[in-house]
Amino acid sequence: MESSAVLNWLLEKENPSVRFFTLTSLLEKNENDAEVPEAKRAIMESGAVPQLLALQNDDGSWGEPDAFYDDKYHGTVWTLLLLAELGADPQDGRVRKACEFILSHSRHADGGFSVKESKITHSGLPSMVIPCLTGNMAWSLIRLGYADDLRTADAISWITRYQRADDGIERVPEGETERRLFSACCGRHTCHMGAAKALKALAAVVPKKRTPDVLKKIDELAEYFLVHHIYKKSHSLDEISRPGWLKLSFPLMYQSDLLELLLIFSELGIKDPRLDDALAVLIQKRGPDGKWLLESSLNGKTNVSIEKKGLPSKWITLRAMQVLKFYRETV
Repeated sequence: MESSAVLNWLLEKENPSVRFFTLTSLLEKNENDAEVPEAKRAIMESGAVPQLLALQNDDGSWGEPDAFYDDKYHGTVWTLLLLAELGADPQDGRVRKACEFILSHSRHADGGFSVKESKITHSGLPSMVIPCLTGNMAWSLIRLGYADDLRTADAISWITRYQRADDGIERVPEGETERRLFSACCGRHTCHMGAAKALKALAAVVPKKRTPDVLKKIDELAEYFLVHHIYKKSHSLDEISRPGWLKLSFPLMYQSDLLELLLIFSELGIKDPRLDDALAVLIQKRGPDGKWLLESSLNGKTNVSIEKKGLPSKWITLRAMQVLKFYRETV
């Protein structure tokens, strides 16, 4: 199938979010083009976004308010992240209420986001602040209109201060992160998922607002994934360290895959030969019809179903084409 036919498929109105991102990213249309604001409005009128918003509680949460993280993948954290992925309107009052709920109940004073609320302060419990959640919430808040909010800036600062990018150490670092309860998050090796979501959040900061600390952390995290060729063992590149990352999925929630990382690298404008292995895998997965399949799915676990596992995926195809558009000179 020619690329024009694939583009027409992505532009079908049954998936307004994919249509909007295809218009603005692949076709590079701006809001002066009549199709763009129409597609943006459609996101809030049909499809997954209005289905999610119809399930929202009056306080801005979903499900049991206290289980904003533990209710995987129905709770407020996960639904807010999905709304950001789908391109929900930041000006919508329901979206803003959801953002404020998470900022009130999950955010700790140091800027990180916690999986539990303190019964004393009624804010995020400091011992349960974790990297992947902080990255995901910072990214979501940026996408949902909170880029200039001081609380989002605090989350970005948390990432620059605490997010690790080491490739294995002899002992856990001293200081605040040492006391956190989750050894998988703060053990002897940087958590791949935490690093991925942190880099995703930092990439969402517009270039002109990236401070020296943000730029330094971007370099550290980018190098962390480059030495792993995204999905391999850094000390043995013939071995795969993240087999699950070879199965392309949407939405990913706290997990990641090679496509998400390649998209982040393309957004950062980073080209490096150590990305070639991941790019080759991505190209190999393209079907003869020019489309990519949804290889892993959370359907049945989320409040709405997103496409069908094993079938051509508009979300995966859109993201793959975004990546290859940037890396066309090397692939």
